[in-house]
Amino acid sequence: MGPQLLMGVDIGTYSSKGVLATPIGEVVAQHTVEHDLIIPVPGWAEHDPEETWWNEFAVISRALLEKSGSKSADVAGVAISAIGPAMVPVGRDGRALRRGVLYGIDTRATKEISDLNDRYSSEAIYKLGGSMLTTQAVGPKILWLARNEPEVFAATSMIHSASDYIVLRLTGRHVMDAYTASLYNPLFDIHGGTWSERFAEAIVSLDQLPPVHWATEVAGEVTPEAGDQTGLAAGTPVTVGTVDAVAEAVSVGAIRSGDLMCMYGTTAFFILAADHVASHPATWTVYHGLPGVYGIAAGMATTGALTRWFRDNFARDLLSPGEADDAYSALAQEAAEAPPGSLGLVVLPYFSGERTPINDPEARGVVCGLTLAHHRSHVYRAILEGTAYGIAHNLEVMRQAGGEPKRIVAVGGGAKNPVWLQIVSDVSGVPQQVPTQTIGASYGDAFLAGYATGLIPALDVLDNEWVRIARTVHPDETAHATYRDYYALYRRLYDDTLTDQHALARLGRRD
Repeated sequence: MGPQLLMGVDIGTYSSKGVLATPIGEVVAQHTVEHDLIIPVPGWAEHDPEETWWNEFAVISRALLEKSGSKSADVAGVAISAIGPAMVPVGRDGRALRRGVLYGIDTRATKEISDLNDRYSSEAIYKLGGSMLTTQAVGPKILWLARNEPEVFAATSMIHSASDYIVLRLTGRHVMDAYTASLYNPLFDIHGGTWSERFAEAIVSLDQLPPVHWATEVAGEVTPEAGDQTGLAAGTPVTVGTVDAVAEAVSVGAIRSGDLMCMYGTTAFFILAADHVASHPATWTVYHGLPGVYGIAAGMATTGALTRWFRDNFARDLLSPGEADDAYSALAQEAAEAPPGSLGLVVLPYFSGERTPINDPEARGVVCGLTLAHHRSHVYRAILEGTAYGIAHNLEVMRQAGGEPKRIVAVGGGAKNPVWLQIVSDVSGVPQQVPTQTIGASYGDAFLAGYATGLIPALDVLDNEWVRIARTVHPDETAHATYRDYYALYRRLYDDTLTDQHALARLGRRD
């Protein structure tokens, strides 16, 4: 019998996770490493590609082998996912030339977005790529690099995202998955599935963008040098890789038309699988992880990051070394004891600007309705409710785009919080399925490693052996009725405070 273990590793915003699994989805080892998000100035978000992406992959790879008692020869395939779309310029030696610029939470390229829209028209850009230019788009960030760091740009041989940078370090191959490429607007033709010259002249030469492949394909094999650093055997197959959200969707079986994956992580992310190109100016039109499958994607900038911010600043009494999850559990219990609506509190969770559906990098967080009767429990519940209002807003826009979720599957770290899930279902009025395994993207990566290498013969194995639904969260009709009024106020509050939010954003930069 040949190698029988599948390795999946995911590099997240604040932590990296890995699993070793068998071809039937049995997890034999897990390992997690935490890291920081680099924010050099307000509105920027970066990682060090070597220290955070590559080195943590190597640490996790070795730890998984050690924990499982496995040999490198036991690993039949490796798949990587990561935050994305990201932008990292790479030199001819295959090494990063600067820190990686992250996905939509990095808002540095707003001027470039405006300039590209003025030059080519937002309508023409939307028609080509199926998405408007927002902070999620990578094209404007490449243009920012050319304008602001011309020496780095001149030395750039290739532009990569996070997952495919690790693939490059493992295999020496330049590749990018179709999902990631579809967010490199305005450089990608969503209808043809290829890079497009139409708007590239003002940004980058297309030969500086990697060939596009599917996440279900093998990119190459582990090189001897990479094997020495990671503990993997030289020659081990490595897949093309993908963005964490796609791997999350795979991890819960949300890969067929009508399946909606709701990822509760540092940010919230949603992918509704579709069998056709479905677009709306407020969302992102993308390819999914599998050939022939499209998606409507959406994402919020601060969800889990907001609960972490609250924990670290207002619940320090609940923190103890190595027991961060206990603090979240205690806060969730406090929130459960507060009533729906949190005694008249509404939070706009735009603490890092917001992605979909408002796509406003200048948006700012708002806590409205505070009184002396409020306690920590009310404020924390209002934060959870604010994220739930944002999720409901995204679902509303997805329906306007012509996508109707046939089922919603919750995944990610936040899916372990039953209070948060219940609030989201109560606000949205939509049930959510919760799988037995909520490990997340790294588990989906392990499946992709098996499918790409042929160790897993068919997608049906995902439904029959890898994914099992543990429970369904049903909305409480009484709470839902209460939240209708709060949701309407939430929607008005952004419009009513928009001018002041933007003014405060400008003042914050000046300070």
